Amino acid sequence: MTLDERLQNVAVIGAAGKMGTGIVALLAIEMAKLRAKRENRHKVYQLHCIDVNEAALDGLRAYVKAQATKAAEKSIVAVRELYADREDLVENYEVIGEFVETALGILWPGTELAAAKRAHMVFEAVIEDKTTKVGLLRSLRELCAEDTFFFTNTSSIPIGLLDREAGLGGRLIGYHFYNPPVVQKLVEVISPAGVVPELPEVAAELGARLGKKLFPANDIAGFIGNGHFSRDGLYACQEAERLGREFTLAGGMYLMNKVTQDLLLRPMGIFQLIDYVGVDVFYYLLKVMNEHIEGEELQSDLIDRFFQLGIIGGQRSDGSQKDGIMKYEKGRPVAIFDLERGEYRAFDPKGWTGELDARLGPYPEGYRPWKELLGAPKREEYLRQFFAALFASGTLGAQLAEKYLRHSKAVGQMLVNTGVANCADDVNGVLMNGFYHLYGPINDFV
Repeated sequence: MTLDERLQNVAVIGAAGKMGTGIVALLAIEMAKLRAKRENRHKVYQLHCIDVNEAALDGLRAYVKAQATKAAEKSIVAVRELYADREDLVENYEVIGEFVETALGILWPGTELAAAKRAHMVFEAVIEDKTTKVGLLRSLRELCAEDTFFFTNTSSIPIGLLDREAGLGGRLIGYHFYNPPVVQKLVEVISPAGVVPELPEVAAELGARLGKKLFPANDIAGFIGNGHFSRDGLYACQEAERLGREFTLAGGMYLMNKVTQDLLLRPMGIFQLIDYVGVDVFYYLLKVMNEHIEGEELQSDLIDRFFQLGIIGGQRSDGSQKDGIMKYEKGRPVAIFDLERGEYRAFDPKGWTGELDARLGPYPEGYRPWKELLGAPKREEYLRQFFAALFASGTLGAQLAEKYLRHSKAVGQMLVNTGVANCADDVNGVLMNGFYHLYGPINDFV
């Protein structure tokens, strides 16, 4: 069966969730492109959007409408070609409107898993829980045809394990989109041992059509992206607790967030990133990895405390940031939760956070933040000069940044040495494309 044929009937399970919504939008746009072709207009295209949360499904159409409109506007020449024979569509807004209606007409929202029965491809994007996923995949195995392919968006659970326990016989592949799927270019692809040979080929062709950058990862819990992120976050927790003995725990966390954003030149600090992903998601990620990786303690009392208090961050349906380890106003952190006081402690540049900033020390002359360096010419040259100047300064900030970079590099190299990644370029590619880092962790800056 060709990919075009498979795209006539697709199902997304967990369609109303954070990742499922984005996957639905991507697939709807791709399927609409096929449906709009003159030779395909007599065919039926169905994208079954299945979720137990019926209320959340209500918002799915609006989201797909917005994304399909953006996609059509962005590639208006190609979309016009799809309707070249339609004399009734003259103005761009008419062509875009037709394309959007085509995408919306493909959607079949519902709460019953049985709707996936005739799907040729099924995308699973439910909660990161092995028991839930295995149970779901077993049900789908019983329901769907024997040539149906399954794609799981798990970010940490070994794919071969899911395949074996669900009895799918090699018809499951890891297809890990990054959040939000419609924006993020990166997809980690995990082909487990025994995978049906045609499935990785279909996955590669689909990724190319969706405009994604596919990076292979081997089937070891956490894969590349979360394999690095989890250990990055754990190191930050350990350092924050160590610094907390001198600066209070809230102070230690503030310092590590500041150092990882400002001095490592990242889009957000490490605790802001954990909030963005969700403290609960990070907690479950560690739990899964701890279960499947021997000889390494992947657990944090600090994360456990936030999780148990229900301080979990994450994002609202409109994409705005919920309060978590830090409190947010207009998407920016303005306070940090003080576990010792049991309340958020507001940032105070003239008070306690100002004193901590001073303890970090001055930044190198000509300092430029992450945003200014995106797309900047001679970026590599700037990074080399910046880190050399920073480390030479000997400030507290420089010491913390250098230690962090060395740890990050060691984690990246460990992922290669233990076979999670095939090479350093794959590690660097995942971190640069999935986390928007300006440079990969395996570098010669340290």
